[in-house]
Amino acid sequence: MDLYWDFNACHLVLEFSEDKWALLFCLYMDFSWQVMRGSWIPQINPWALSLPIVVLMSGLVMCVGHAGVMAIYLYQRKISASFFQKFWDWSWQEYALYDLQEMIRYVYTVTNSRVFVIGYSQGTIISLAAFTEPDTVQMVGAAALLCPITYLNHMTARLPLRLVKMHLTQVLLAVGIHELNFKSDWGTRIMEMMCDRHVDCGDLLSSITGKNCCFNSSRIDFYLEYEPHPSSTKNLNHLFQMIRKGTFAKYDYGFWKNLKHYGQLKPPKFDLSQIPSSLPLWMGYGGNDALADVTDLQHTLKELQSKPDLLYLENYGHLDFLLSTRAKEDVYDKMLAFFDSLGTHSSY
Repeated sequence: MDLYWDFNACHLVLEFSEDKWALLFCLYMDFSWQVMRGSWIPQINPWALSLPIVVLMSGLVMCVGHAGVMAIYLYQRKISASFFQKFWDWSWQEYALYDLQEMIRYVYTVTNSRVFVIGYSQGTIISLAAFTEPDTVQMVGAAALLCPITYLNHMTARLPLRLVKMHLTQVLLAVGIHELNFKSDWGTRIMEMMCDRHVDCGDLLSSITGKNCCFNSSRIDFYLEYEPHPSSTKNLNHLFQMIRKGTFAKYDYGFWKNLKHYGQLKPPKFDLSQIPSSLPLWMGYGGNDALADVTDLQHTLKELQSKPDLLYLENYGHLDFLLSTRAKEDVYDKMLAFFDSLGTHSSY
């Protein structure tokens, strides 16, 4: 099976076999350049525990979606401030309505078969929003969602909640900071201030995601080489809007700009009831997840037409679904059994 980069399509492509499903693994976490080179696949977890490797070894043909390839190219050039601002003018909404749709279409066209999609964390927000679009969901054969999120009303992660109360993203946008990088000089100063005065950052990962049970704590320093990862300020502001407003909706520009963008005063909601009941869904969620709260998931399930297959792990936190030393047995094998049960043809 050949492996190569397709920079035009902005994702990793494997030579496809006609008798197998294609799978689009959409983490959508804006990994750094080191991660973009592919090192995250074997290094974040050992090969035997890494989700992309486990999926690949199961026999599914895999395509790793990523919307940040062009950013690496742009950083090598001098660009104007106005262009830089426009470049970072996106949120998960654009990922859902444009990037993911095109990635799915590319795989669908190459393989001539519907696509299995795996989303994790923000990737589930993007996936579920995309599935409300008929042109996208008709190309999808099934989806597995780890730590699924559409509503953030009951999110309890300490550091994000504090940043929301500070209106951090609104301040950054007002002063012209459009690339959100907490490892930059100003980002480091903000984190130091937060940890000194507002949040106990002795365990930084827990302050962001909540308590995690089962990953190798001796690798925390290594994980923090990649986290928090850069993104756009607008993207984080969109997530903070979800927390404040309790909605699963498009980006809120304010009344008058909403009129310009959407033709109405409030941003349109993503209607989960528009996801076809015939689309097979599998969801894995944890009792200790401070981002993808169980109560918010119940809200999501009530709005779906179908009843997804559910895997609940009471002691799992947000990171455990990717980094747990037991994730293969606890999560991935069950997820792959779900895909395997669907066979090689779409159920709708």
